Amino acid sequence: HFNLQIAMTDLFKSGYASIVGRPNVGKSTLLNCLMAKKVAVTSNRPQTTRNKITGVLHLPGAQIILVDTPGIHKSDRTLNEMMVRASLSTFSDVDLLLVMLSAESGFCVEDEFVLNSMRGVKTKKVLVINKVDLVDKSNLLILMDEMNKKSLFEEIIPISALKEDGLDQLKSLILNYLPEGPEYFPKDMDTDCPETFLFGELIREKILKLTRFEIPHSVAVVVEDMYEQNNGVVQIDATIYAEKDSQKKILIGERGSMLKNIGRQARQDIEKRIGAKIFLKLFVKVKANWRDQKKTIKEFGYTHDSF
Repeated sequence: HFNLQIAMTDLFKSGYASIVGRPNVGKSTLLNCLMAKKVAVTSNRPQTTRNKITGVLHLPGAQIILVDTPGIHKSDRTLNEMMVRASLSTFSDVDLLLVMLSAESGFCVEDEFVLNSMRGVKTKKVLVINKVDLVDKSNLLILMDEMNKKSLFEEIIPISALKEDGLDQLKSLILNYLPEGPEYFPKDMDTDCPETFLFGELIREKILKLTRFEIPHSVAVVVEDMYEQNNGVVQIDATIYAEKDSQKKILIGERGSMLKNIGRQARQDIEKRIGAKIFLKLFVKVKANWRDQKKTIKEFGYTHDSF
């Protein structure tokens, strides 16, 4: 008995949990808050996340690999179709699905679309109701009761990702569903995304924040080169692709003001991430209708195996 008890305490739990849901319910915010650092870009615009983003959460005796996914939605656009496929591909590849819902907007048609896409999926599902700080308790209880009747979820947990309310309970809950397993990633690794991809995403996040109308959705960012100069400063060359000349003009701004602003804000975030001084060179080019061209979408790094 004594030996068994010692063995039991040495068990290491590890596995994958995919965060899924319609656009704009707070999936990337949840990933960043659970990680206590910025791994995924966030904005208040739908369809901010375009690729699967992995965050590795190191806990005593456990490792949770969180997968942030693009919002599941209906669309005819090639890029959006690819984004949705990237999300759906995680359904059977993970140990647990964290299905996210916004308490503020309640259960809507888009959420129904998400649940329908899970028909026949055997992976265990936990419903995470986010933004509970924005509704009163009676409405939250009604929503929880409504979702409970769907008999789809092992458990339902209310949280507020931004207020960091309920996150410790959520971590414990995830661990309950993870199997015994190896340490997949070394302790100093918090994501398996290449740094160049993350830096391109941070630049795109600033574009989402600083521009309006169709521009945020029509932009892609590609980091072309990254190297350390003799003085220890890291130089990053990145190209921002727009779909029209008019968009290019707005991205550059009067006397380059918009581009300088994007660069300044992105540089601050990247320096924080790598702990070194960086010199960021941004270029703007036009690639007409790139969001409907499979080849270009792949060139820009938005790839999915079945696509």
